[in-house]
Amino acid sequence: MNMDKQMDISRLENWLWKAACSIRGPIAAPQYKDYILPLLFYKRLCDVYEDEIKKLSKEFGDVETVRELVKSDRKLVRFYIPHEYLWHQIRKMTTDLGERLTTALREIAKENPRLNDVIDVVDFNATAAGQRILDDGTLARLIEILSKYRLGLDDVEPDMLGRAYEYLLRKFIEGSGQSAGEFYTPREVAILMAHILDPEEGEEIYDPACGSGGLLIKAQLRLKEKITDIKRPPKLFGQEVNSLTFAMAKINAFIHDMVADIRIGDTIRNPRFTDGGKLKQFDKVAANPMWNQGFPPDVFESDPYNRFLSGIPPSNSTSDWGWIQHMFTSLKEGGKLVVVIDTGVVSRGSGNAGSNKEKEIRRKFIDDDFVEAVILLPENLFYNTTAPGNIIVVNKGKKREKKILLINASKEFAKGRPKNYLTEANVKKIKDAYKNWEEIEGFSKIITIDEVMRNDYNLSPSRYVATGEKEEYLPVDEALIELAEVEEEKKEIDKQLSEILKKIGFEV
Repeated sequence: MNMDKQMDISRLENWLWKAACSIRGPIAAPQYKDYILPLLFYKRLCDVYEDEIKKLSKEFGDVETVRELVKSDRKLVRFYIPHEYLWHQIRKMTTDLGERLTTALREIAKENPRLNDVIDVVDFNATAAGQRILDDGTLARLIEILSKYRLGLDDVEPDMLGRAYEYLLRKFIEGSGQSAGEFYTPREVAILMAHILDPEEGEEIYDPACGSGGLLIKAQLRLKEKITDIKRPPKLFGQEVNSLTFAMAKINAFIHDMVADIRIGDTIRNPRFTDGGKLKQFDKVAANPMWNQGFPPDVFESDPYNRFLSGIPPSNSTSDWGWIQHMFTSLKEGGKLVVVIDTGVVSRGSGNAGSNKEKEIRRKFIDDDFVEAVILLPENLFYNTTAPGNIIVVNKGKKREKKILLINASKEFAKGRPKNYLTEANVKKIKDAYKNWEEIEGFSKIITIDEVMRNDYNLSPSRYVATGEKEEYLPVDEALIELAEVEEEKKEIDKQLSEILKKIGFEV
């Protein structure tokens, strides 16, 4: 895939900023996404549909002939949009625009049942205190702004909707004191992960924190790059807790003609993919779950699916190893998972006196020889953090026993505004080092499990692969997490001590 030919971040953000400014006043900033995103859904569908009509016209004649053919035989297209409800038709409306737009989205959902409760959830004619929330004039201005760019399959990246959502969250929700609570996976990171995942025909691929479905899309596109004539397409599965991003994942699966089962719900508390009281298992798992998310201890201790057998993660501070254990339990024998996660996952607790819950879980995975590779990414790739992140590869079918590949890719990036990014050359260098399992001076190193043990189970690539720069101090967010873990352990010790004192007759 050419990552440079499509709409770049800067253009997308300027476009969305103008769209948001056009509705400033009638609605509060945190609600901008509730109106802009459904219209982006709608325009994306229409542009993709029009592209398909043009493609068919090369085979059957002119466009108008194809429209009539499709109207009588819906099987000619992946999805159907009645001509009167196409974007350019609604754009012509001068009266009753809100009512007409709402009707269009509901009729499209009726024609395509998979879009029920996905595209038809907003009433653009709604009122509050007796007047329209968005009057037709404001709505018309928004539609004109969103008409500036095409959103066909060749015009924008596959997960453009996810990128738009992340920008609107960061710009208009987090600024108001609310937290997005999630990271959009930059497309080049998702492409890199798809190469490492290396999907095969007919495989079942799962993302337990799928967001808008970007990693699943990239996995399918990677398979299409490998095999032009796919006989058995992959079966894709995803779960997402946020209702809006769940809707985007459904839209993305629909547009890309993916065989996808996307379900809504909290994966850690209520995994939706189960089989006979056990977790359903998949050939491959890829995810970018929320980093350093906390859950109450009972969520892990009373788990009915036996997901956390390697150890209970620290409660209310970081549940990264909770997510990884869920993915591991969801993996078939011989399967592989690829997760992008906070860098502290591979190092927290190492070198410190006493026990550490994360280190003990990490020790179990390393001793059992399931960790295949760790890749340190550059800083400032992700939207709502400047932290670098690690890609961790866990493999139940690991071929190189007792060895782990570490890649320090912290310097493999190009400067961008507002964020850094991986170039195609950067992605190629990283994926080739993984695929070829090679050591490159100042970039990658193969270590043994014995060496990891001597370093107290620290798997941070920067510890083993020097890039020639001075050693960095522990980041503040990492220090705060370690402090929270120490406080949690102190509370647990105090609780145990109190119980012992009570038993021997001392009141506390």
